[in-house]
Amino acid sequence: MLSFEVMPPRSADVEPRFWNTVHRLLEADPDFLSVTYGAAGKDKSTARHVVRTLVRDTPIQPIAHLTCVGADRTEIARVISSYLDAGVRTFLALRGDPPANDPGWRPAPDGVASATELVTLIRAIETERIARDPGAALRSAFKPLTIAVAAFPAGNPAAGTSPLQEIERLLVKQAAGASFAITQLFFESETYISFVERARSYGVTIPIMAGILPPTSATRLERMSQLTSVGVPDSILHDLTSAGSEEEAYTRGIAHGQRLVREVLDAGSPGVHVYTFNQSRPALDILASFSELAPSS
Repeated sequence: MLSFEVMPPRSADVEPRFWNTVHRLLEADPDFLSVTYGAAGKDKSTARHVVRTLVRDTPIQPIAHLTCVGADRTEIARVISSYLDAGVRTFLALRGDPPANDPGWRPAPDGVASATELVTLIRAIETERIARDPGAALRSAFKPLTIAVAAFPAGNPAAGTSPLQEIERLLVKQAAGASFAITQLFFESETYISFVERARSYGVTIPIMAGILPPTSATRLERMSQLTSVGVPDSILHDLTSAGSEEEAYTRGIAHGQRLVREVLDAGSPGVHVYTFNQSRPALDILASFSELAPSS
């Protein structure tokens, strides 16, 4: 199984380039294309437009990101219903990043406080629609609703949790109705492998898809590490920064990414979810030699 994550274009000027990237990614025949919602939901309007366009104009099944930040329960329910009306059948339920200027942010009393509550709300809205509308019941039977959630194999630095605590959270999300999980990015296969093995021993049964970022730029990796607090191995940073040219660094990064993909697939990952940062070339290059990620006929 293969999926890509893209970020909605920030302005009309970059929209043509964004859609060119999307169409290049679609040539790889991914199973899903996920569309981010932006920190604190700041790109939510553009994200909705992208998701609806994908449903209407492409054969791909988009994953619509939903977050708890920046909206009350009524607005979130309205967005969910709007997506369902547009034909969206897959969501990624996330707590979301708090506003950058409000590190002490807490959900409003009338808000949705966690990804688990969001999963529950999505399921409840779908159930109500099925009970009310025979057409919705048929649609659900033909194309069941799927809800993905995040997993943090090294723990979640933003929440101060350990891998074990994240497994416990994943169990709760699973009980609420999550269909599968996508991991936060990581750079050493053992991080993923040990997390999945431990999660299975604790009773997590849903698929856990490995989230991969092509490590082709030391500058981007360092910036990403600052944003997510996910550490990048010194060996990778040294390998990229010691390269004689940008193209050599890129080639070395692709090799690191391909090795990581091979190791997680060999360990049993059901597929890979590639964080593209709206760049098609690195995403496609690290996947070029993996025939098992091609769609089955």
